[in-house]
Amino acid sequence: MIDDEEFDRLIADAEIPANRSLIRRILRAGIELGTDRTTRLDLKITAAAIEEMRDAFRLYAPYADIPKVTVFGSARTQPGTPLYTQARDIAASLAAQGWMVVTGAGPGIMQAATEGAGPGRSVGISIRLPFEEKPNEAVADERHVSMKYFFTRKLMLMKESRGFVSLPGGFGTLDETFELLTLQQTGKAEPMPIVLLDRPGGTFWTGLADYVEEELAGSGTIAPDDMQRVLVTDSVVEAAAHVEGFWRNYDSLRWVGDRLVLRLKHAPTDAEVASLNREFAGLLATGFIEASGPLPVETSDHDKTDLPRLVLNLNQYKVGELYQLIGAVNALGTARA
Repeated sequence: MIDDEEFDRLIADAEIPANRSLIRRILRAGIELGTDRTTRLDLKITAAAIEEMRDAFRLYAPYADIPKVTVFGSARTQPGTPLYTQARDIAASLAAQGWMVVTGAGPGIMQAATEGAGPGRSVGISIRLPFEEKPNEAVADERHVSMKYFFTRKLMLMKESRGFVSLPGGFGTLDETFELLTLQQTGKAEPMPIVLLDRPGGTFWTGLADYVEEELAGSGTIAPDDMQRVLVTDSVVEAAAHVEGFWRNYDSLRWVGDRLVLRLKHAPTDAEVASLNREFAGLLATGFIEASGPLPVETSDHDKTDLPRLVLNLNQYKVGELYQLIGAVNALGTARA
């Protein structure tokens, strides 16, 4: 078996400057797949997944500082239809406010969003299929990667974005939308704004919301407030405002031990913190919501040390209500000043 010194020599020879322990883990896992006598098919899956993730990381790298919104929807939506117009308009609205649009690079809703975003304001992550989903003509080659596997594609459609808009679609769109909801419900992804956008007067998403409320929440398989983290609308203006507004004051979060740290753009007043404690006492496992500067571990990591904080011991069974707290933080008077 190759020891750490041999891996370290290989890494040094490649002139890799940082994160060497993680590179060593990747290399070791690859070697161990061989010593485990892993089947050829499993090795092909592993190799393709790593290669596809690398391609997507390189695609995103030049745009790391630009906020991104992912737009999902049917590849079969035709130009000139109300849904096509909605997708084009929501992408244009957010691009005008500085957002970059991420799509699956196919036709239909994806092409509409790419067109709406305009030149240089979109990236595409396509899937290789025997039919459909060839990259649309609006996607520039230098801002597009193609993938074999849905699981790597979904990861890369979601990992960089700070907002999501789903328009009506088929199994693929529903799969992507429920993946989002699952990640949010389980706390495996940071809170993000999610919009289910329909054509004017459409019932696609309201019908789904009724089903979720009546059948899923009604049978106890999800919490009654799980859909409260989602905006269902047929208004492009409302959809864009929801995505933008989510980040009005809230910036990010981090766990430090069992304490949840919310980083804000504007420091709340003592009166505002007291009001949040009254409104969200049921969200806490213990103690109070407290205003704070960066915690010691954040300072040592140089992790957004210029931002004010709220620190709390969150009851993790109430993760759905965290969205309501973020909404209240965004509505504070200091955030609107």
